[in-house]
Amino acid sequence: MHTFIFNKHLMTLSKTGEITLFLAATLTIMVGTAVAPGLSNIAEALGVTAYAPLLITLPALGAILFAPIFGKCIDGLGPRKTLLICLFGYFIMGAGGALLYGPFPIALDRILLGGFAAGIMAAGTAEISCWYTGKARLNMIAKQGMAIELGGVIFLFISGLLSELAWHGPFMLYFLGLICAIMCLLFIPSNNIKQPQSKTKPQIPKNTMGPIMMCTFFAMILFFSIIISLPGHLTTLGFSSSQIGNLLAFISLIAVFAAMFMPRLVAKTSEGTAIKLAFISYGIGHLLFASSTLTMSLIAGAVFAGIGFGFSLPLLNHKTVEISSEANRGHNLSRFAIAAFSGQFATSALEVIHLPKSTIFYVCAFISVLCILILVVNQRVLATTTNAQ
Repeated sequence: MHTFIFNKHLMTLSKTGEITLFLAATLTIMVGTAVAPGLSNIAEALGVTAYAPLLITLPALGAILFAPIFGKCIDGLGPRKTLLICLFGYFIMGAGGALLYGPFPIALDRILLGGFAAGIMAAGTAEISCWYTGKARLNMIAKQGMAIELGGVIFLFISGLLSELAWHGPFMLYFLGLICAIMCLLFIPSNNIKQPQSKTKPQIPKNTMGPIMMCTFFAMILFFSIIISLPGHLTTLGFSSSQIGNLLAFISLIAVFAAMFMPRLVAKTSEGTAIKLAFISYGIGHLLFASSTLTMSLIAGAVFAGIGFGFSLPLLNHKTVEISSEANRGHNLSRFAIAAFSGQFATSALEVIHLPKSTIFYVCAFISVLCILILVVNQRVLATTTNAQ
């Protein structure tokens, strides 16, 4: 079986290899969404009714705790071996969760599951960086972001159907980790040729990951604050559950198209400009959610929010690769994963903070402005790359 082809004297992945990496990327969003539609029934069956929300939020904590370990694995063992370890671990912890009972076993299982999800995120991007460079790499990471968002929509829908059949039905989705592991063995070669490195080392500003991590952390807060706060806000405005679900799915769909368009925007402007536009869009979206009760304004807010997410995470992920050398790529990508999952975990605090939803949206709009200021102050980071374009 031919799993790679030659192009301009450099090996590139086959289409099946690319699909494998995109499919693996969807597992990072599925880690929590798989149990979301049937959360109440699942929590009752597992004996954790009082801690039901933790089934969704604990994986983020696990990602924060274990991402540094998998970052070292990427730099030591290589991204492919690390990806395989994480895919098998994801399958075992995910599907095996249905066999456990009680708060402590379930909590430990969800934390470990989140750790493997962070490893998949970092190792998948590191694998892409081994095979692609320049515009091709940006296109691949943009497609990776599209896969994650589209996967979120699809898995929520499938999980809802499976939860109606049986409380443990959604756990079948975690078998996708095993499928991805098998595909990785078949379609991603272990003897990939490294891209040639530039002989001259560019001057990289110190602590370049600091601003990227801050913006990644806030970008995830801006997105998940919508997922958590918008349903309650729309309910008070008289929207039905189906209408709320459609609007949330619409945001994800816009994010998919935004990620698709993003490489073209970067080609005409710059990555720095595109990242700033992401947070400008986030800010406008949150302001519209906070200040308007009109349906068209809320739809417009959803469009801007989707653009914000579709631009921000893929660009920040790609920037992490750009400022990394082969020696520290895994370490930096693990830090990116920590920032992303930290933002997701921090947003869970919105469930216990009793603030008006409009106030939360105004605060998020302010965070968007803060991120733009961070990007402006650290303009050198946005203009820095370590790989030839």
